[in-house]
Amino acid sequence: MEESNAAAQPDGSGSDAGAVPAGSAPPGPLGEMTIPGLPNISTPSGEGALAFFKPDAVPFALLVLVGTALFVRFVQRVANRAAERAVSHRLAIKQGVTLLGFAAYGVAGVVSVSALFELSAQAIFALSGTLAVAGGFLLKDVAEATVAGVSILMTRPFQVGDRISFGGFYGEVKDIGLRTVRLVTLDDNLVSIPSSKFLSDPVASANAGALDCMVVIPFYVTPAADHKRARQIVHDAILSSRFVYLGKPVVVLVSMHMAEEAGAYVELTAKAYVYDARHERSFASDVTDRVLTAFRTNGIPVPGVAAA
Repeated sequence: MEESNAAAQPDGSGSDAGAVPAGSAPPGPLGEMTIPGLPNISTPSGEGALAFFKPDAVPFALLVLVGTALFVRFVQRVANRAAERAVSHRLAIKQGVTLLGFAAYGVAGVVSVSALFELSAQAIFALSGTLAVAGGFLLKDVAEATVAGVSILMTRPFQVGDRISFGGFYGEVKDIGLRTVRLVTLDDNLVSIPSSKFLSDPVASANAGALDCMVVIPFYVTPAADHKRARQIVHDAILSSRFVYLGKPVVVLVSMHMAEEAGAYVELTAKAYVYDARHERSFASDVTDRVLTAFRTNGIPVPGVAAA
């Protein structure tokens, strides 16, 4: 009898060799983590990583994104037409459309992500690491530009319709997007600048949200000319222009300069405001034409070589 018992348990081990201690959960399958006192949290791998993705929702998500883009473009087109008719409210209308576009794209993004993924606590925990790594490498520039675009709307260093100088370019801001700021130069060139650039580089706004902006127009006469008469001619030419904005002062400064090629000359610097920044060039051209005609009529000599 003793020998049979010994044969059944030759090493003192039997059915207890693979037993699990009482109170402990059995080991889960590969990729599953079990923590005592907490619900099982599985970390999908391979095909399991798509467990929280809902392919059936792809058409709906695309419909939301495309529909939002079409809606924003339609609103922008209608608003731009209205802004061109209501000149005094043009900048306010365009700024409102920009804010509406940001809000619409934000809502569309949230709705699309919610539809495509099962956003439970387990899904967020399982996918957060993967999304963080992928987003860090693939979406770094996009995220930075988006944050910069929101920052521009919040701090408002400039807004749609402003005349700005940035990176050697000068023109009117046409659009403040999620990734880029687009401006049209005086030569009618469309320039796209990444929004993130505005976080570190200086930008100058000529009108800072107002319709009017200052225009600086230089004129030159010889030292022998009657500079007081010349100054009065420049002043009168500005006041008689149909583009001048009389709500702000008109100033004409007189200064003496010396150039190697032209010799001594007197500079008359006119500083006045145009009622609409879009007519900046027309205003300068109109005043210049009036001044040169009056100089010729009154016999006021100008330097033979323009000053550099």
